[in-house]
Amino acid sequence: MTTRIGFFTRLLEKVPAQARYRLATEQIQHAERLGFDTAWIAQHHFHEHEGGLPSPLLLLAHVAALTSRIRLGTAIITLPMENALRVAEDAAVLDLLADGRLEIGLGSGGTPTSFLPFGLTFERRAEAFADNLHTLLSAWRGDSLAHPDNHLYPAAPTLAQRVWIATFSAEGAARAGQAGHGLMLSRTQPRPPGRPELPLDAIQNPLIDAYLAALPKGVEPRVLASRTAFVADSDAYARRVAEPGLRQQAAQYRASGHELRGETLDELFGQFDAHVGDAEQVKASLARDSVLQRVTEISFQVHSVEPSHEETLRSIELIGEKIAPVLRSINRRS
Repeated sequence: MTTRIGFFTRLLEKVPAQARYRLATEQIQHAERLGFDTAWIAQHHFHEHEGGLPSPLLLLAHVAALTSRIRLGTAIITLPMENALRVAEDAAVLDLLADGRLEIGLGSGGTPTSFLPFGLTFERRAEAFADNLHTLLSAWRGDSLAHPDNHLYPAAPTLAQRVWIATFSAEGAARAGQAGHGLMLSRTQPRPPGRPELPLDAIQNPLIDAYLAALPKGVEPRVLASRTAFVADSDAYARRVAEPGLRQQAAQYRASGHELRGETLDELFGQFDAHVGDAEQVKASLARDSVLQRVTEISFQVHSVEPSHEETLRSIELIGEKIAPVLRSINRRS
């Protein structure tokens, strides 16, 4: 099976919200023209510097009307903060509007203060996620909902087969596998205390192991790895564009109490798992990531590099033309 290639955005351009949505739409349309298989958008509530979109299904409905082939996914819907039945209904309608192109990525969320307006605490997110996931899947299966006369309309019996679960832990990966869902791996993860030099694949390969071990016999694995990749026509130009955003991320990382492996730009690339340079440089950097030999899909984002819209479009072009063909040809290993 060929590895699918995706584009991902958190809608972080430093422009007003309306412009963010327009630029994201243009980037997804460009990715479709360049042959990308999927496009993924993130959900964030309240904090515009973490992400620019609280309503991903609404934006995807707009994008669906302007695209025809590329699959459209959420990465992720923060399910504890949602009414699960409304998510089920909105996703069912969107999937029909998109001719069955919807992919549903779900997670528990990570910003503690965002839970409070929804009547939750950060500590209760796992419980709320499990309860809402049960309700969501039940609705898509066509189960009766609190009364024998209540069933989801429109019906969406196949959406449960397109669920992806985002997790940082082997336990979460095993639960996703046991349920037959897809596994979503992040572009970067905090390193264990005292191990700032640990490569990302050393953290994420055990998650894939746990997922595959728990996957029921006969169920095809679905593993998506998100990766930061900013590609430009020259290595020097890419590094110059990348440095301000990565320096800002380093300052935030340090302020949160995490240990940095170093202060040079190359050390920051390693710390935050950023693949930056010209096409050959990025291709070589990605080849050192053993996780990418095991996944069914790779989605590329520019964050936490902060290129302009035009630079993002050019990066999409270079990934689509020079890097995606190589990644699609990888012979996946278990």
